[in-house]
Amino acid sequence: MRNALLLVPAFLFSIHAPQNAFAQESRAGIEAIVSDYLAAHPDEVGAIVKDYFIKHPEAVGQILAELMKHRSSTPSAASLGTKTGADLAAIRGNAAKLFASPHQVTLGNPQGDVTLVEFFDYNCGFCRHALADTLALLHGDPQLKVVLKEFPILGPGSTQAARVAIAARMQDSARYLAFHQELLGSAGPVTEEKALDAAKDQGFDMARLERDMTSDEVAATIAESMRLASALGVSGTPSYVIGSGVIMGAVGADALKARIKSERGTVRSVQ
Repeated sequence: MRNALLLVPAFLFSIHAPQNAFAQESRAGIEAIVSDYLAAHPDEVGAIVKDYFIKHPEAVGQILAELMKHRSSTPSAASLGTKTGADLAAIRGNAAKLFASPHQVTLGNPQGDVTLVEFFDYNCGFCRHALADTLALLHGDPQLKVVLKEFPILGPGSTQAARVAIAARMQDSARYLAFHQELLGSAGPVTEEKALDAAKDQGFDMARLERDMTSDEVAATIAESMRLASALGVSGTPSYVIGSGVIMGAVGADALKARIKSERGTVRSVQ
C-alpha cells in the first residue's frame, strides 16, 4: 500500500509535465528533485498522500480518470513503431549514420539481426528509468545490436556530460558502458563535474579525456545526433529507432521486445 501511495505524486507529475524538448530542460531538474525526495522520505510522503485522500476522497476518482485518460493516449506494444511513409523515408535516408556511424557507441552484437538505436540525455529522468530496459535487452537478446546516440537537449549540464561521455568512448569504448551506467544511474542533476567523477571512477586517463572533450570528434558526434533527431522528428528523450520504426518515450522493456520481435518477423530491412 505504501509503495502505491508513493507512485501517486510521481504519476501526477509525469502526466502533467511538459513534453517538448525545450520544456524538458526545466522538467529534468525538477523531476530529479522529486525522485530523490520520494526515495529519501517514503514514510513521510506516503503519510501525506494517505491523509490527503482521507480528507478528499473525491480526489481518488479524479486520479483514476486521469490514469484512464493517460492510458488511452499511450500506444500499445502492438502499435509501437508502426511503419509510416515519413519514418521509413527518414530512416532509409539516414541509415548509414543511424546504424553504422563512426561516431556512435555500439553495444551487444555488432552483427545483430535487429538494431535498436536510443537517443538519450543524461539529465532525463525517463532515460534513467529506461536504463534498466536497455540493459535487460542487451543481456537477454544475443542477436540484438544497440546503438547509443548522445542527444543533450536538457541544458548546459547535459551538453557538458555528453562531451565527457564521448571523450570516454573515444579513449576506451570497452569501458564506456560501465561509465554510462554509473552516470545515468546517478541521483540528481548531472553536471560536467559529476561526469568527470564517473570517468575517474572507471579508470579513464583524465588528462587525455579533458583534452578530447574539446576535440572536433566530440563536436561532430553531437552535431550528427542533432541532425539525425531533426530528420526523424525526434524532440524528446528517450526515443528509439528499431529497424524501420521510430518510438517516442520510455515505453518499457516489454514494448521494446514486442517491437523487436515484430521487426524480426518482417522481410523488409532498411539496414
